[in-house]
Amino acid sequence: MVNVTDGYGSSILGYPRIGPHRELKRALEAYWRGDIPRAELLAVGRDIQERQFSELAATGLSQVPGNTFSFYDHVLDNALMFGAVPQRFQPYQDVMEPLDFYFLMARGRPDLPPLELVRYIDTNYHYRQPELDADTTFSLHAEALLDEFDRAKAQGIELRPVMLGPVSLLLLSKAGHVPGEAEFDQLTLLDQLLPVYEELFEILAKRGATCVQLDEPVFTSERTEAELAAFERAYQRLSTAALRPRMLVTGQYGDFGPALPILAASNVEAIGLDLASYRMRPEDLAAVPGIRRKRLYAGVISGRNVWRADRYVTLEYLNELAKVCPDLVVSTGSTLLHVPYDLLVEYDIEGNVADRLAFAKQKVGEVVSLAKALTEGPSDKWRKRPTEVHFKQKHAVRQRVYAITPEMRTREPYEQRRVAQQERLNLPPVPATTLGSFPQTAKVRQARYDLGEGRLSYEEYRKRIEAEIEATIRLQEDIGLDVLVHGEHERNDMIQYFAELLDGFATTHFGWVQVYGSRCVRPPIIYGDVSRPAPMSVEWISYAQSLTDKPVKGMVTGPVTMLARSFVRQDQPLYETADQVALAIRDEVVDLERAGIAIIQVDEPAIREMLPLRAEGRAEYLRWAVGAFRLATSGVGPATQIHTHIGYSGRAEIVEAIEQLDADVTAIVATRSIEWVLKALKEDCASGHGLSHGVGPGVYESRSARIPDIDELDELLTAAAEAVTPQRLWANPDGGLKTRHYWQLEPSLRNLVAAARRIRRRIPAE
Repeated sequence: MVNVTDGYGSSILGYPRIGPHRELKRALEAYWRGDIPRAELLAVGRDIQERQFSELAATGLSQVPGNTFSFYDHVLDNALMFGAVPQRFQPYQDVMEPLDFYFLMARGRPDLPPLELVRYIDTNYHYRQPELDADTTFSLHAEALLDEFDRAKAQGIELRPVMLGPVSLLLLSKAGHVPGEAEFDQLTLLDQLLPVYEELFEILAKRGATCVQLDEPVFTSERTEAELAAFERAYQRLSTAALRPRMLVTGQYGDFGPALPILAASNVEAIGLDLASYRMRPEDLAAVPGIRRKRLYAGVISGRNVWRADRYVTLEYLNELAKVCPDLVVSTGSTLLHVPYDLLVEYDIEGNVADRLAFAKQKVGEVVSLAKALTEGPSDKWRKRPTEVHFKQKHAVRQRVYAITPEMRTREPYEQRRVAQQERLNLPPVPATTLGSFPQTAKVRQARYDLGEGRLSYEEYRKRIEAEIEATIRLQEDIGLDVLVHGEHERNDMIQYFAELLDGFATTHFGWVQVYGSRCVRPPIIYGDVSRPAPMSVEWISYAQSLTDKPVKGMVTGPVTMLARSFVRQDQPLYETADQVALAIRDEVVDLERAGIAIIQVDEPAIREMLPLRAEGRAEYLRWAVGAFRLATSGVGPATQIHTHIGYSGRAEIVEAIEQLDADVTAIVATRSIEWVLKALKEDCASGHGLSHGVGPGVYESRSARIPDIDELDELLTAAAEAVTPQRLWANPDGGLKTRHYWQLEPSLRNLVAAARRIRRRIPAE
């Protein structure tokens, strides 16, 4: 392990990797278009790596993490490093360049679906899920990790290589299933995987590495006894390997729970705890047998929000922890992958808000400063406590929240609404629709940029957006969709668009955060009481509806998702902020109804995503999350149809929560695979706790370039009809289509419409 001899150490668990100016995103997309050669893309990646470890070493950190860069996704990187290649990709492995083979697994091609895109733990990051089965074999391919380690060492910098721990790698993977055989358990591969980790450890030790970091984030959520037993077996073996660096095992994103005493009883030298997400009491930590013998990486600086830590409170807490674990390293609770690079480049954030913020660079500074203060005592700069900055409060907003009544969260019974809506809309069985966004052309993006720079008048901008909306409406009419959308051409990102129009939100110019691959977003910051100064989408939706006799959906982001995809103020409970946002969304929904919009989609994909990782707190969370959605959507009449877009889950509590949302139609994200969703829907219905309203299972992955054929979609819709009945079934992709090209989108939607019409023709006449 890197020595910490003079007082207390400082480190972080990971860092953003897209480049301060999104250099990686631009290089990736240029390479995928064929505009730059492979060598240029590799050079961009190498430059980002070297600048990162050099700059981090210069900050004064006593330990610098390595192997945190990725050209697409670190989970996929780890799977390939240990040779876990699914059988369906193996024929291409030896005939393609390694980087192109990597992108094939991540992005797929028309005849070969990519690995599934899955949310990482409870973050907004998504990873490509490795696929494992009984025939999976492991082998070491650590050239990239070793190359970076050697380059840093040549500059006098020792990196601490970071990788997923073996149990998390297995549990984050998708278990392959062979029809007619029992379901495969990934953990049966553990004993085959551990020797490959030992092989890598031996190589690193011989190269001079003194410490290696193994991330085990899955153990901050509920785990079975079998999984905990596998965890114990893994670290008993790895920690007694004959030749290895010292080991740091981290539990990022929450409470390490039963995994902590297991590690404390092993020969693992260091444990990293996310004390920013779960502030463990020093006396509870002291009660863990063996913990005093470990080096504690005290993750007191959050890697998931952008608020500065209270340095006095944090330093006091660290002093108490040091009494329990004298060998202490001040650290972040998780990787800094989830926050923007640098606050100092933002020039538009109000001063009293900016004073409370810390992005990745500032968080590194906080870690170093706290470690120094813990060792030497606070410096002169610490002697005067800064004046406390209060979050912006509005009396009118708070009075309105206090005046919320139960009736404001209630609509007429669903059966009454269903009859009124069918009379108004007269839709066919299995209506075909999309979930909102269409591809944004370079001209639209340029127009939005020119408007922001003052080079384009709003009137000219409006004309350009209206032209795009009209083209989108005409295309959908030609395809034959039953319910249309306006395409969201005026929106850069669904969260940021509404955040820019709501009071109480701050937005950034350069605060990019990676979601997956080259996809980046700028999460807004909720710093004060939230209200809606004016209608936000009514103008665009009304124009779209004026172009067609078919219904056009109003598209609004739900209150819980606005919270989940933003950095949220911490001076009040989440449910209070959720209700403030819900009232603003309610005003928008009511205005859309007044404008004659008959179908309004309030997207809430994050309701499932924000579910607490452990059972404690889930019921309370679902209570206020469901309440916020119903507050946002219950101001309209029975003939107005409310749609939502959400991730499904096998947990009965989530299915019940979706039912309690009381949306007229729920479009479902294929969170693992559409086959899994259809199976779960059928089982839930059979057990009596399924969904009773309209359901639109996403029958093809909207983020994939693959074009599904009619027979495939027919088969999936037929299975869905068996689960939810044709009368309640909708046909739709599993997400928006912003990231697709029209040459992919148009044939996919035409096939979807054709498959839906097949289902209709097979419905028995009443």
